[in-house]
Amino acid sequence: MKILGMDTSCDDTSAAVVEDGRRILSNIVSSQEAVHVRFAGVVPELASRKHIEMIWPVTAEALEKAGTSLSGVDAIAVCMGPGLIGSLLAGCSFAKALAYANGKPLIAVNHLEGHIHANFLEPEPPEFPFLALVVSGGHTSMYHAVSPGRYIEVARTLDDAAGEAYDKVAKILGAGFPGGPLIDRLAREGNPKRAVMPRPMRGDRRDFSFSGLKTAVMNFHRDNPGVPIRDIAAGFQESVVDVLVTKTIREAKRMGLAAIAISGGVAANSRLREQFADESRRAGLRLSLPSIELCTDNAAMIAAAAHHHFMDGDFASLDLNPAAYLPLGLPTP
Repeated sequence: MKILGMDTSCDDTSAAVVEDGRRILSNIVSSQEAVHVRFAGVVPELASRKHIEMIWPVTAEALEKAGTSLSGVDAIAVCMGPGLIGSLLAGCSFAKALAYANGKPLIAVNHLEGHIHANFLEPEPPEFPFLALVVSGGHTSMYHAVSPGRYIEVARTLDDAAGEAYDKVAKILGAGFPGGPLIDRLAREGNPKRAVMPRPMRGDRRDFSFSGLKTAVMNFHRDNPGVPIRDIAAGFQESVVDVLVTKTIREAKRMGLAAIAISGGVAANSRLREQFADESRRAGLRLSLPSIELCTDNAAMIAAAAHHHFMDGDFASLDLNPAAYLPLGLPTP
């Protein structure tokens, strides 16, 4: 079974063909970094216009690389949210038109479920149930993944997402955009002990908070002009990683789960991957991490998540509307 997936949730236009929810036949991503870099952040109006321009060429390339055509796919899946509403409208409108014109079933996928299912595109996917941490520019949440399609929200950020904090700290330090890979690169050359940062909400509470950490970096940078930005980046990153790893490992043990799965753009961070590998091993937990290219937004993860919807006959109608805010699962009481 082949599913053509599409993702236009933020600033990357992506289309992919995935077989049986596991095997990537193609995964094409068109980056908009050159469009937004001079603004040091994503401009929603420009993002949606670029999606309209690129969605058909990207889809055509994905089908060609997969060695198939629209008649050869079994369904069309699209990310319906959460994300930037203009960007989501571009993808959903195109997917609906394509499904209608070609008589294909349409599958609506939550972007967060897509991130979780990026782990199922790897040779050794996680086994349900497990604890999933989705950590990206727009989200920092933990989910009890009970079974395919059933997720219970365990924790979330109360303010900034971790990836958003990375971008804002990069702007404070004058490091550039996008902030995640730039801070990671700087931090590898820095000394975190020269810029020790607070660990926000590292205590027993499940939820996350990164807004105060961003302020702490800004104040430290202002008050310590002699400290190189690479050391400040290292101190900031060490704080974020410590909080994410500590809370996730502790929650998995508290819930009696044997496995954790990390996904989202921040899961590409080298220090985070290193620490999760070390600490999960110490805790006796199985760790799943997608390959770097599957951490950031992509359509393969959308097509992978769509597989169980297809098997369950869970199809969307052609009056599907995207949603900028679209929670996954229900919060833990």
